[in-house]
Amino acid sequence: RRKLRTDVAAAFPNLSAEQLTEFIPNKEELNVIKIYSHKGEAVTVYMNSRNPILFEIEKALYPTVYTLWVYPDLLPAFSTWPPVLQKLAGGADLMLPGVVVPPSGFPQVERGTLCAVTLLGSRAPVAVAVATMSTAEMLAAGMKGKGFAVLHTYMDHLWEYGDKSCPPTLAPLVTDSAEKESAEDEEDIAEKEPVISFSSGPLQCADLGDLSLKERDSCAILMGKEELHENRAAETAEDANTEVQQEAEDSRTPQEQMDALFNQCFFHALKCKVKKSDLPLLTSTFLRSHMFSCCPAGQQLDIKKSSYKKFSKFLQCMQHRKILQVKELNKGVESIVEVDWKHPDIKGFAVPEGFSSASAAQDSKSEDREQVYHAPEIIPLYGVSAKMVPLFQESGHRKGSILSSNEVRNVIINYVKSNELVDETNKNFVKVNAILCDCLLDKSEQDEISNLKWDDLLSRCLGRLQPLHQVTFFGQEPIVRKGNIEPIDITIAQRSSNKKVTIIKNLELYGLDPQCVANVLQQKVQASATITPLPGTKDRVQVQIQGNQIHHLAKMLLEEYQLPRKYIQGLEKAPKLGRKK
Repeated sequence: RRKLRTDVAAAFPNLSAEQLTEFIPNKEELNVIKIYSHKGEAVTVYMNSRNPILFEIEKALYPTVYTLWVYPDLLPAFSTWPPVLQKLAGGADLMLPGVVVPPSGFPQVERGTLCAVTLLGSRAPVAVAVATMSTAEMLAAGMKGKGFAVLHTYMDHLWEYGDKSCPPTLAPLVTDSAEKESAEDEEDIAEKEPVISFSSGPLQCADLGDLSLKERDSCAILMGKEELHENRAAETAEDANTEVQQEAEDSRTPQEQMDALFNQCFFHALKCKVKKSDLPLLTSTFLRSHMFSCCPAGQQLDIKKSSYKKFSKFLQCMQHRKILQVKELNKGVESIVEVDWKHPDIKGFAVPEGFSSASAAQDSKSEDREQVYHAPEIIPLYGVSAKMVPLFQESGHRKGSILSSNEVRNVIINYVKSNELVDETNKNFVKVNAILCDCLLDKSEQDEISNLKWDDLLSRCLGRLQPLHQVTFFGQEPIVRKGNIEPIDITIAQRSSNKKVTIIKNLELYGLDPQCVANVLQQKVQASATITPLPGTKDRVQVQIQGNQIHHLAKMLLEEYQLPRKYIQGLEKAPKLGRKK
């Protein structure tokens, strides 16, 4: 940890000592995982209790977008148009015609400088990239060619390792008039430079505002001046609406405006973002992950500019109003443990129009992911092997035929009856003929055994057939796989300082998304959960969560997901209740 702090200080000298301590604290959870990029490069990822904060490639440290949202001025930033984000997230690099030239000019960078990429109108970075040329070279090239090699973006796989939160609302550090002048300048530049190139693979046609990206290698062509004028008119109307709202709010003091903004985001988060299953919820998580995402565009929550000065005092005020209850579950760490969703202030809160559709759609998607899961139907099957063909060929089966256990039973019964092999003196036994002897008996048994019990006959037959299983996921066609299905394997491992972690494997075999399971568990038990590659496999992963969490796992898998107990291995390792060491 000390070495990492030293490396971070060297890589990002802009961080103050206080910010560095906050970024890499002494006592909080810090996990290290190793992942592989699509190119096969090994990437080391450093994660705090919730999100990836750094990643390392070839001994070079890079911040994630989660880190840049907390420290937006950590890297020199370059802006691009919002429609370009989709292509960056798809793996494209940022070309210079797509970079917005601000009125104050570009920050001065050299070739190889690590930079942040933002969207026009926001300071929240959405990508981390390396400059492929210096600022002077960009201008000398007439703003043509590749400007930045993109390493990581919002909505990529690395971002998915975190809590999948959206970029916060960080207003740009320029005046509205300057922004408008910048937008007009960029529109003029766009008319003069009609071709925008992206260094990506073949792109499918997708109309994005005033850009139409055609299916062609590394190119996108601006379509028509009419669309451009329409978009400009729409932007002007939006700016006018924003100005009217700002003038109405100007009658209040800045402190009163900030108090009102905190109240709005607080009730919005409780009504639309937080569910009962999320409790207990860390107050810091509630502020960063829920309230920040409810902040209107162009505004920013800052508790120091409010009359409360501290978020804990704001929550105390809400507690006095009996809206929620806050407790210190761990020393120095407060959590929201109870919310009165029937409180008149929550029920009477009206969600702002700009948020209702987007946030509701996002919430419904996440809820659908949790609720739509149905346990798969698993049926053991058996394949006829070459050695067993003589026993099954009378019933019309051949090598490779697939049968259920009932079908195997019927074949054996019909074979015994048609060959009159039932023992006349004791009908519980079956006489062993030459075929049964070759198919079911070992060499050492062939001279000793002349009769077999029915149960023994059937179990020997099933044991010598090739094991298969059929899995049917809800709404899908059945899938037949070789071998017996591996159970969900739960183990407890010991880590340094006598700490225990719970490891869960084979979730994918049952149609469960390991990342979703990790996120749900992390919220339920308030412990760090990570995804790591499963040793010995190419494309499978395992979930690792702090502490012995088998009780919570058992409740989730057996009661919520309705998985049969026989497909879960390791539930007996749960800690005994009522005893704490």
